[in-house]
Amino acid sequence: MKEYKAVPMRDGYGNALLKLCAADPKVMVLDADVAKSTRTDWIKKEYPDHFLDMGISEQDMVGTASGMALGGLIPFCSTYGVFLAGRAWDQIRTTVCYNNLNVKLGGAHAGLSVGRDGATHQALEDVAIMRVLPNMTVVVPCDSLETEKATLAAAAYPGPVYLRFGREAVPVITDEDTEFEIGRARHVSGPELRNAGEIADAAIFANGPMVREAAIAAEKLAAEGITAAVYDLHTVKPLDEEALLAAAESAKVIVTAEEHQLAGGMGGAVSEFLSVRHPVLMRMIGVDDSFGESGSPDQLYDKYGLRAENIAAAARGALGR
Repeated sequence: MKEYKAVPMRDGYGNALLKLCAADPKVMVLDADVAKSTRTDWIKKEYPDHFLDMGISEQDMVGTASGMALGGLIPFCSTYGVFLAGRAWDQIRTTVCYNNLNVKLGGAHAGLSVGRDGATHQALEDVAIMRVLPNMTVVVPCDSLETEKATLAAAAYPGPVYLRFGREAVPVITDEDTEFEIGRARHVSGPELRNAGEIADAAIFANGPMVREAAIAAEKLAAEGITAAVYDLHTVKPLDEEALLAAAESAKVIVTAEEHQLAGGMGGAVSEFLSVRHPVLMRMIGVDDSFGESGSPDQLYDKYGLRAENIAAAARGALGR
């Protein structure tokens, strides 16, 4: 696998907010006393009139953002995903989503990448509890550049948006020319199954840092004569139904891979859709009904089976069934 420069995903969030604040006076950035961690301290320094530190008060931050949205502003709420999706869920549900307000939610430090901070800070349930909310859009980018593009896209996208990104530096596998569109899965490698006539043994849908692991898995499978189409399913809601149906029709098995609980995550969303529209043999890679623990991100990825070999093994096992 090609070597890529590793950059923290939160840098992409900060860079996008700088661009948005420079271009649009309506953009406001709110933070819950973790500005250095979320990179919103960059906004505080460069555009102080666009920044508001709410302190350790996630519920108040979302409520304040809701008022801003009602006044025509575009507020971005920024804090750790586990606190935003957890502590402020009632305000997000009843104030933001029920009223379909134009509030953007930046869930930083999500997944296992918080490492040694342990289970209390590792958001492994946030996608599930965000995607169940009516009117909510859920986006899980794969690297810092895609995080930047997703943040810019969220600002222009109507209604509530939850952006999920990790803390750790991860390889930047996209580039400036890589297309990003909310609601449309990005073809990464292997056959492009949207094209009539193209087929594959397996279709792998991944998001977040698991996209790179999926690409490595596809290379391993190719060396064994197994063709795998890899897609970056960055938007968990709304799903790219066209891509999923094309994969179900053109591949023997579908594998999903995510840095999240298996229950209720991206794999669950894919399964829910395909079980009704086009049933197909599936395998899902993720955290299996467990809290995380303290350790380096690499150690935790190994422990919880979030590696290319786990994805490849899932595809092999399903194909050999």
